[in-house]
Amino acid sequence: MKRIIYKSFIALSLIAFLSSCNDTLNAPTQSSLDESLIFSNTVLAKGAVMGIHQSLFETNSYRGRFIPFYGLNTDIEWYNTSEKTTDDRATVTGYNPSVSSTNMNTADNAWAKMYESIERANLCIRGLRAYGNVATNADLAQLLGEALTLRAFVYNDLIKAWGDVPARFDPISSATIYIPKTDRDVIYKQIISDLAEAEALVPWPNGSVVTSSTERVNKAFVKGLRARICLAAAGYSQRPDGTVRRSTDPELSVSKLYPIVKQECLDVINSGSCQLGTFKQNFMNLCKDDVTAGKESLYELPFSNTPERGRVLYTFGVNHTTVDKYTKQAQGGVNGPLPNMFYDYDKDDVRRDITCVPYVWTNGIQVPNKIQQWNFGKLRYEWMTRVVASTNDDGINWQCMRYADIYLMAAEAINELDGAAAAAPYLKEIRNRAFPTAPEKVDAYMATVTGSKETFFNAIVDERALEFCGEMLRKADLIRWNLLSVKLNEAKTKMTALANRTGAYADLPDKIYYKTAADGESIVIYGLEHGSTDAQGVALNYPTNKGWFVSSGVNNLTSDKINSLFQLDPDTRQFWPIWQTFIDSSNGTLTNDYGYVSTPKN
Repeated sequence: MKRIIYKSFIALSLIAFLSSCNDTLNAPTQSSLDESLIFSNTVLAKGAVMGIHQSLFETNSYRGRFIPFYGLNTDIEWYNTSEKTTDDRATVTGYNPSVSSTNMNTADNAWAKMYESIERANLCIRGLRAYGNVATNADLAQLLGEALTLRAFVYNDLIKAWGDVPARFDPISSATIYIPKTDRDVIYKQIISDLAEAEALVPWPNGSVVTSSTERVNKAFVKGLRARICLAAAGYSQRPDGTVRRSTDPELSVSKLYPIVKQECLDVINSGSCQLGTFKQNFMNLCKDDVTAGKESLYELPFSNTPERGRVLYTFGVNHTTVDKYTKQAQGGVNGPLPNMFYDYDKDDVRRDITCVPYVWTNGIQVPNKIQQWNFGKLRYEWMTRVVASTNDDGINWQCMRYADIYLMAAEAINELDGAAAAAPYLKEIRNRAFPTAPEKVDAYMATVTGSKETFFNAIVDERALEFCGEMLRKADLIRWNLLSVKLNEAKTKMTALANRTGAYADLPDKIYYKTAADGESIVIYGLEHGSTDAQGVALNYPTNKGWFVSSGVNNLTSDKINSLFQLDPDTRQFWPIWQTFIDSSNGTLTNDYGYVSTPKN
């Protein structure tokens, strides 16, 4: 059942017809007739709703522009060649994008495809509400819930990337082809309301045949997405006048929205519909195309694997400098964790070695990479179970939310509302999983962070970094906490200390010492742990060593590399500009804020 529905000819042909303004704007009677046939029929309506995804999977949409770029650079992750500051990708991720960006300023880019997806969702929502009999037809109710959820999901991503954006909640008409931006608060209120409707329409994971797959929307994901959006709407963000503040709308206050977050997360936890499992297994399931619902994954964007579509491993996987002997693809390593991340984990935290990888694969074996260029390890070609035919696409799904996020959002909201003691069990659940062999460390840690609301909040900030590194949640978190510039400057300080081996990193040796393991492909490295010494490394008599921090008397982690984390103050560039091509085609209705300069086309 894996990922074939969204590609169906029915989905494309029906939505292409319904979305064609030139054909439908002047023919409402024919369009209405077609909608009555399509959205009263489960098979046809399913094809239409699955077509909402299609816009997200195209070359310059989520596949190649939004997923690889949005979320970088933060205090835990970056574009791995960010020091190449003339590289357009480095400026886009480094808080200095141009409105004419080479990679982004194309008519088929993510902005256009996200609105195309929204238009398709609007048509489906209108049709299903009018003709779907959702009160009595559970299959059509599921489809309406999916359409509402997907539209909210895309709008949330639009706001994350661009701030205030045009609001379209009805299909385009001749009067609404060109519209200006809408205050994001208006959009937030609409999608929060839409998700409340959607969660009543869709079952829990495994509550139906449809929701037995993580590629279809279920109640746990809807509730989790609503909680995530409420946290963002109640949080800080840069406004068009340049100030960074919370909303002044009382409906979007912390006192109004945090109780919703708490209730939605507790509903998911108390439903018993999901399981955490082990940290590693979640990511192995992703790589193995296991889309069975009821585990940790709540919802995944269903990229195709026959043929492959999507560049998830390509971008976030462990780098293979030569063709992988198992999957036959040579990619990965485009983005990675900051060099200090590995050293900031406790050595007994199982998340460390899964998240931060110090090697690449070359000619079928692991060899050390560079201190300035670590790989994410949550996604790995060696965990896949199929050969990859494409050289650019791998067909691995993009995981939009997992159960661990529900626990940490619950902890954050409950701490704010009820205090640290009430919130502690939800944070502890995640710590317990991270330290399966050192429960005493969990108890000791919890005792230190539950003394006050502020201390516990800071623990949540830290825990979300350790738990979600490489999953592109951090930037939005830092923005809503009003910690973006603060934490990125802290990251520069940490990397500088690491490069010079001072402070917390003073107990690290000059070199790493390594050998190939008995299996003939894995690497064994000495010198990465705190307290390691060069004397002990030499005594091991490993065949190879490498200057990890310094080569030929020069720091490998240079100040230029460290400073490339951001080119301009991140708090002045929390959002991307609307790319020039969309300004030019807006008939003068769109302009840029946040310090960007662009001129509407006459």
